[in-house]
Amino acid sequence: MTHTRESAHVPAFWTAAYGTHHAPTVRLVARCLLRVRAFVRELALADHVGSGGY
Repeated sequence: MTHTRESAHVPAFWTAAYGTHHAPTVRLVARCLLRVRAFVRELALADHVGSGGY
């Protein structure tokens, strides 16, 4: 699993993903979007590290 940094924090998605006032489906989709965003960010950063980032 990728490591999420503080800069990967997206307030709108975070609130929807972990807030209690949203439907379970909305929370699931928001959590998936947060994971995808974190993965894409880590992948982009890995291109700029000599060892591949891992």
